[in-house]
Amino acid sequence: MLIGREDQLQALVRVLSEQGTGGASALVEGDHGSGKSALLRAVLDQVRRDGDLVLVASGEASERGFAFGVVRQLFERAVAAESEESRQALFAGHTTAAARLLEPPADTTAAEGTAPDDEALLNGLYWLAVRLSERGRLVLVIDDLHWADPASLRWLHYLLRRAGNLPLTVLATLAPGAAALEAADPGSADRLGAVHRLFRHRLALPALGAEAVAAIVQKTLGPGVAPSFAAACRSATGGNSYLLHALLSAVGAARPDLGSLTGEQLGSLLPPAVGRAVLGLVASAGADAVAVVRATAVLGGDGSAVDLVAGVAGLSQPAAEDAVHTLVHAGLLVRTEDEIGFSCPLVAEAVADAVRPSRRQELHGRAARLLLEGDAPLTEVAGHLMHGPVGDGCTAEVLRGAASQATRQGRPEQAVLFLRRALREPLSEATRASLLIGLGGAELASNVPAAVGHFQRGLELSRDPVERTAAARRLSAALFALDRYPEGLAALTGTSAALHDLDPANALRLEVDFIYGSLSQAASATSVLRRLHELSPEDAEGSTVERLLAALLSVRAMMTGSDSEAAVRYARQALVHGLNPVDDESGVYMGALLALGAAGRSELALTYADAALDAARARGSGFAYAVASSARARVHCRLGRVADCRADAANALEALEETGIDLRHSHCIAPLAILMDALTKQGKVEYAAELLERGGLSGDLNGHWTNDYVLLVRGRLRVAQGRLRDGLADFLLCGRRAQARGMPGPSVLPWRSEAALALLALGETDAARKAAEEELRSAREWGVPEIVGVALRATGLVTGGARGLELLAEASELLAETSAQLCYAQALADLGARLRLAGRAGEARDHLRRAASVAHRLGADAVAERALDELRAAGDRPRTRAFQGVEALTPTERRVAGLAAKGMTNREIAQHLFVGLRTVEVHLTNTYGKLGIDGRPRLAETLCREAAVAAAPASEP
Repeated sequence: MLIGREDQLQALVRVLSEQGTGGASALVEGDHGSGKSALLRAVLDQVRRDGDLVLVASGEASERGFAFGVVRQLFERAVAAESEESRQALFAGHTTAAARLLEPPADTTAAEGTAPDDEALLNGLYWLAVRLSERGRLVLVIDDLHWADPASLRWLHYLLRRAGNLPLTVLATLAPGAAALEAADPGSADRLGAVHRLFRHRLALPALGAEAVAAIVQKTLGPGVAPSFAAACRSATGGNSYLLHALLSAVGAARPDLGSLTGEQLGSLLPPAVGRAVLGLVASAGADAVAVVRATAVLGGDGSAVDLVAGVAGLSQPAAEDAVHTLVHAGLLVRTEDEIGFSCPLVAEAVADAVRPSRRQELHGRAARLLLEGDAPLTEVAGHLMHGPVGDGCTAEVLRGAASQATRQGRPEQAVLFLRRALREPLSEATRASLLIGLGGAELASNVPAAVGHFQRGLELSRDPVERTAAARRLSAALFALDRYPEGLAALTGTSAALHDLDPANALRLEVDFIYGSLSQAASATSVLRRLHELSPEDAEGSTVERLLAALLSVRAMMTGSDSEAAVRYARQALVHGLNPVDDESGVYMGALLALGAAGRSELALTYADAALDAARARGSGFAYAVASSARARVHCRLGRVADCRADAANALEALEETGIDLRHSHCIAPLAILMDALTKQGKVEYAAELLERGGLSGDLNGHWTNDYVLLVRGRLRVAQGRLRDGLADFLLCGRRAQARGMPGPSVLPWRSEAALALLALGETDAARKAAEEELRSAREWGVPEIVGVALRATGLVTGGARGLELLAEASELLAETSAQLCYAQALADLGARLRLAGRAGEARDHLRRAASVAHRLGADAVAERALDELRAAGDRPRTRAFQGVEALTPTERRVAGLAAKGMTNREIAQHLFVGLRTVEVHLTNTYGKLGIDGRPRLAETLCREAAVAAAPASEP
């Protein structure tokens, strides 16, 4: 108990050892629970061993009206132990009045005719102390002096003023600012202040420091406790000795895992006795103080406005101010301007636990009403309604408003809590339906399975067309995410049929979602193709469904592969409010994003994906973040940015898992396949194969259209593994499925190019040529340069000879102007390899160096390594994977560039490096070429940017 109090203990020991004729006195001051009493006990143990006469008393709040109560405690036991003869000697002469006080009649509490300030009585008690001190050192000890009765304080003041020549020591303990606790009796406060000034020594007991708390924790719980746990204990208790020992006692009994214990859990371990003890202490300061403490606890225990505390406590402002003043001086509350809070978290926890549940509900309800009247934010009001009584007429409406506010602020988990509480209120069927649908929407952010049930129940109860439309669409999205497609489609078509005559616009909205959802499944895709091709922009012209229908029409253009300009036009119209428009969330907008990529506008698609990610973060929706990450990963894949693609796909999978979506659900398939493709392009074939097995994608695949893409990726992986026949089978199956779905062209799935290269490797050149030429014809019809370039590359490789070189050169030139830079690197590498075989090594090296640099910058290590192998075969000795960018610089070029970026002139650089001026100029010219800049102005910026890209980590799956 005395760890951290060693200095104070030694100081008290020194007070007791003071020699000479003068008396000694010491006052120990500290917050309640700081260990004042324990310190006194330790000192008294030593005093008694020395043989001194020790008289002990303790102040008690409930006995302050008992005149000379503390004096009686000091002397009665000592007098009773005297023999009759000794007692007569003690009470002779001056001490007669003291005798009447200490030996009163059995039926009275004080000597008749004596008053607390009777001079004869005070003098008699003084002489009693004198006579006792003549036998040896007398030590008077008074614990909790602040609760002493006024008469005893009067006598102690009398004694201390006259005890200078007596072998007498007075030790006492006092709470800080204790005079404030006597507010009900100003006379006592004055006397306490007068006594306080007469003590020769005053020792303060500050809060226990970090080292002391750590030592107590180690001693109580044993060695090996993490420093972070000790720090948490100090933070929770504020270094208060009583609270710390109570907490550690509870921890020792519960034996929790200390490594995972949070601050809130620490508070929950406190035994109820701690709260009762704190309230008992407060009760001695009056009923107003108790009301203030309870109100403060209910309001959260920290940063509560005094006027609000007064209102919750049911006190007038002056009464609350007085109580706050008392509690601040008692060390239980702290005040900052107009706000108050508890001195440490565990005091708040202890007091809150000691308030009866019914009383707590009442206070929370009162707090909510006051905050609402004061126009406080609804989320703040709702925090109290959550714990208030059920049945208040406005509770559900306020909680619903607070949930909307929390959703806008990106806190969907808070919205879920508010709406669940609102549903406990007595509600009309319409209100209950709205709350259930709102709860489902909030749960979509983090718990998709839970959202389904609430959407279904809300849809059953609702009669409002707009509300039913929103519920059916969001329900279908949740069901699709869980691979419950038939149920999702049924919810859409059933609601659409019910609204067909009542609300045609919303019926069309539901039909669009139904068609898009049906296209994703092989079993249902063919049944909606006719309706898909019947739709036209005029069907929604001038209505709120225009953007949604435009998204579906962009998907149709992408599927048919005949009009890329229409695909871009419709997609831009659809995405004018982003990928997840607040007024019309739907999966079909993702189709519009894919259409942009297929039409060669991946850079534009990236801006929409970036904005969707920002919006998802702002909303705090894990599900929306996962969808947006998956979308951006697909765009990066189109752009050939392998490292970025891999990072986004991994993030999407992690976020989906957090929202309850299993790795084998269809929503995980796309990011899983994208991640596999990125790993294959990085040459990490084993990791890609492991991921394929974990996702259950190595066998037969269901009819979801994302699995068409999986077949393309799986085919590439198997070709990389040397399993050419298996890879070819995947490419051909991918093509059959895509064609059956109404997607004959290569705009989304260039399966014929991949199949052609696999057939070529197998020696089946005629079949390879046929597949490649068919792809090239279809690509030219689509008219997108990067799609044509990919088909040209495959056709050039299959054709071979001089014509093949021409086609490869055409592919490289075409792809160089597009955003599909990995396809460009592949075409360059193939062209360089074929030129080397044709004996044109000099030309080959230029193409291969460029291919290696581009692929390396994109993170496509497999392509980069192949280009480097071809370079070596062409007689080059590359020292780096990069021939452009910072990594392409030689050590000397890096040094020169770094000095130039710092602002040094060419001449200063030459002098610094002890080289010629011409040498510096040559190095800088080479640097500018490798970095793709035209001089010094962009040098520093380019060096920093490329260094940051090179340093970006990429972890294994």
